[in-house]
Amino acid sequence: QVQLVESGGGLVQAGGSLRLSCAASGNIFSIGYMGWYRQAPENKRELVATITSSSSTNYADSVKGRFTISRDNAKNTVYLQMNSLKPDDTGVYYCNLRAGALSYWGQGTQVTVSS
Repeated sequence: QVQLVESGGGLVQAGGSLRLSCAASGNIFSIGYMGWYRQAPENKRELVATITSSSSTNYADSVKGRFTISRDNAKNTVYLQMNSLKPDDTGVYYCNLRAGALSYWGQGTQVTVSS
């Protein structure tokens, strides 16, 4: 059993910042990578950022230069620092963990950016 618990979402004005956290627990054998996805109303869930066990990162073009993903291996936690937020960043943000052929999702945390 693997559980992912997200926190840090909320309301923020355009130009503001938020920091999301995702803590993983349970029977984790080997983490391939962890990442963040988001889903706006009526849209598909889309990739925001990923980070591998070797700290290689990947970002969606829309967030490059504004968002930073990081991880604390000792705590099995991944973070997403979001700066210069825009209304288009609004959505439910989901944490994802990949371990071999397995994939796990958190419950999601709401991020709302007002104009």
